[in-house]
Amino acid sequence: MWDLVLSIACSTTIFVVFKLYATYHIHTQYAIIGNYLTAFAVGAFLFGSPEGFAAWTAKGWLLPAGALGVLFVFIFNLMARTSQTLGVSVASVATKMSLVIPVVLGVLLYGETLEAVKIIGVALALAAVFFASLRQGQHLMGLRSLVLPALVFLGSGIIDASLKYLEATRVPNQEFPLFSASVFLSAALSGLLYLLLSRRKPQPPLRPRDLLGGVALGVPNFFSVYFLLKALQYPGLNSASLFTLNNVCIVAVTTLLGVLLFRERLSARNWLGVGLAVVSIILVGLV
Repeated sequence: MWDLVLSIACSTTIFVVFKLYATYHIHTQYAIIGNYLTAFAVGAFLFGSPEGFAAWTAKGWLLPAGALGVLFVFIFNLMARTSQTLGVSVASVATKMSLVIPVVLGVLLYGETLEAVKIIGVALALAAVFFASLRQGQHLMGLRSLVLPALVFLGSGIIDASLKYLEATRVPNQEFPLFSASVFLSAALSGLLYLLLSRRKPQPPLRPRDLLGGVALGVPNFFSVYFLLKALQYPGLNSASLFTLNNVCIVAVTTLLGVLLFRERLSARNWLGVGLAVVSIILVGLV
């Protein structure tokens, strides 16, 4: 269970670091690429086996890990575009409500069962994510505006479901660090390629603060995936319950940290979302 707690803590730290980028004027694209390189370096250090790297290309999970890294960058850019055109809250809702995809696949593919009380908990979790992320003045979107958040929803759900599948079928326990590092290396290379191909105007020079921003993001980013993979092996929770707890706790904790650290104002709907999150956590994880 501590692996899940640590994964949630690392994921929450990622949101805090993103918030601090604006405060310290960090160039986001540079920092994101630096973050992926840092995450790769952390995983390579933890693996610590020269003979493992010699046999790296023979790993059965290498190509899926590479594809997952490309998907990481693709979904990140979709999230950025969604945030810029429709608002951060819309991107947040689309990302976290994607928990329904691994929950459903866990039942269909792995024969996992959900008792009635846990089904209610998952339903409350979806409502909690929606209300906690909704901001003042946000209105219902038209059908065309749903395309971007729908893609974010599908992509985020596919990432979570893929991590579960690879953990269950292809990645041995001792190779979790190397697998995670491989995903982040692929993401870093994809991010560099994207940056080079999408240059429409001169970019500002790379500064030490951008590198530090990448390191500050890369360490928790790596461990958020690493501990999530380890938590998926916990015998007391199926993947449906685990992904529900993971996403709902992240939303609830980041919402509260926004109030405590950044003096963000919450509406009655936001507080309702936090309350529903607590109830869903109790139903899914403790009952």
